[in-house]
Amino acid sequence: MDSREMARLIAKALDDKKAIDIKAIDISNVSVMADYFIVASASNQSQLNAMQDEVDRIMYENNIHAKSIEGNRQSTWVLMDYEDVIVHLFSEEDRLFYDLERIWKDGIIIDASDL
Repeated sequence: MDSREMARLIAKALDDKKAIDIKAIDISNVSVMADYFIVASASNQSQLNAMQDEVDRIMYENNIHAKSIEGNRQSTWVLMDYEDVIVHLFSEEDRLFYDLERIWKDGIIIDASDL
């Protein structure tokens, strides 16, 4: 599965859990660490955990396993590293604070519906 299809699958899983403002950032031309960042917010801790679980489930079903996951069930920012696609799940407040879309402005920001 190519990285764009992985990003599409992850975005769909997040949308199924009602993630807020799902964005993909194509960083393939500005970084060697990955092709895409997927960024999404949750309105509460339970939703953040559900989003993480759904991404993990859908990727596992497609025989893709996370290289690493940073954060725990109480974290307000979870990073899931699938090598070519890195998923950042935030509380709404943390997303505003860290502002990855600004930091990675040299990448191409894509609305999830356009993947």
